[in-house]
Formats: sequence, structure tokens, C-alpha cells
Amino acid sequence: MDHHYTVDVDWLGNRGEGTSGYRSYGRDVVVRVGGKPELAGSADVPFRGSADRWNPEELLLAALAQCHLLSYLHSAVKHGIVVVDYADSATGTMEQVGDGGRFTSVTLHPRITITDPTKTQLAQQIHAEASRNCFIAASVGFPVLHEPVVTVAAG
Repeated sequence: MDHHYTVDVDWLGNRGEGTSGYRSYGRDVVVRVGGKPELAGSADVPFRGSADRWNPEELLLAALAQCHLLSYLHSAVKHGIVVVDYADSATGTMEQVGDGGRFTSVTLHPRITITDPTKTQLAQQIHAEASRNCFIAASVGFPVLHEPVVTVAAG
């Protein structure tokens, strides 16, 4: 089954001179999807972007972290693991080559809290399953690593 997605991205950076020079235009964009709040985007600061707007690199990390979270929660249900908290601090490395570049790796650092101490090891192991089931991780050409920490809720 195919799923289709549409996103509108509009450039806001014409300062009256268009792209007449590298420093003559802004990198700010607005990302829109019907029925959702607009997302303020830009280039990363080293590429003359705005620090207070999301850049594509951050959005990629966010997509990978969120996709893994959702896949993990699905796997947890399948394996009878009750998750009561999940947070992640994803990191990524991008190498710049000339005017372009690419991500070389992303590492997710999920912190999961479960209710059953007998399922701690299984809760660690299902990260591999969640990774295989994550549509975004399956679509990128670099490794998406995991350094999970699983704790048991005080009860």
C-alpha cells in the first residue's frame, strides 16, 4: 500500500535583489501542511540562516527520532511492554564537501521508562525491531544508531 504526502515550502528570503549574490538573499522559508500550524524554516546558521527557525538538518533528526519513537511504542505493545515515558536526544554528524554534503550518521539516545522490571532486557532489544520498522530510517543512506537507556517506573 502506498501513502502519499504533500508539503508546501515557500521562500521568504527575497530582499529585493533575488539571488543576485550569495549574501543578497535570506534563507527563511515557511513550511505548510493543510490543517497544521506553519513551521518556520531556514538554513543552519553556518549557511547564513536564522538561528530561531528550524533547519533541514534538525528536521531530519526530528523525523528520525519521532519515527523511531512511534515504531518503538508499536513494538512495545506487540511484546507486552508497558511504556510510561519516552524521551530522546538525537545527534547527527554531517560532512560538508564543497557546496554540498551528507549525513554520515545519526545516533538516537532514547530514555524509556517501563512498568515491569522483568521486561527490561526485552525493552532494550526491541529497538532493533523498531529501527527496522521505521519508514524514515529505512529511507536514509547512513546508519541510524541507538544508545537506549531503559528504567523501571518507581512503584
